[in-house]
Amino acid sequence: MAETMVDDDSGVAVEMGRAGRALLWVCKFAAAVGGLMFVVLVVVSVISIVGRKLFSAPVPGDMEIMQLVAAAAAANFFAYCHLIHGDLKVDLFTAALPRRWIHLLETLGSLAVAAFGAILAWRIGAGAASTMESGETSAILAWPVGWFQAAMVPGFALLALSGLYLAGRNLSACLSSQGEGK
Repeated sequence: MAETMVDDDSGVAVEMGRAGRALLWVCKFAAAVGGLMFVVLVVVSVISIVGRKLFSAPVPGDMEIMQLVAAAAAANFFAYCHLIHGDLKVDLFTAALPRRWIHLLETLGSLAVAAFGAILAWRIGAGAASTMESGETSAILAWPVGWFQAAMVPGFALLALSGLYLAGRNLSACLSSQGEGK
């Protein structure tokens, strides 16, 4: 059964193809993993605060854990957000434009998101490789920092794929609305 999504521009439910549904599933899974990572961070934080206040024994390196894990967790949300049109959009000036122009602007915006995601994945991956090569570790726990940097790469790669998918879908909608004169 095809999963539907509401198209922001027209308010009409549109079906996603097999590739779109697969990408949506992967993005949902990544967002769920990111959410679970944040739940773990909350638990660690609560344990550390209670340990500090009641027993003078916080979780060693609790702030390091927060910094290392939060960045990787957050990177997992962007692709799903873009794929379900959860991005912040200001359409004050574009709402009155014809549909084909709105679809064209959406195509350009999604291409920009794809480029942004690809550049971030590439550069974070290169930085992670460099950090792993140098053997940099966190100050208190001595955890390898490069692995946590590398954990951000799949989230940004998914963002690039989501941007490309929506750019293609919006371009198709733009081209199909050309003949409608709207």
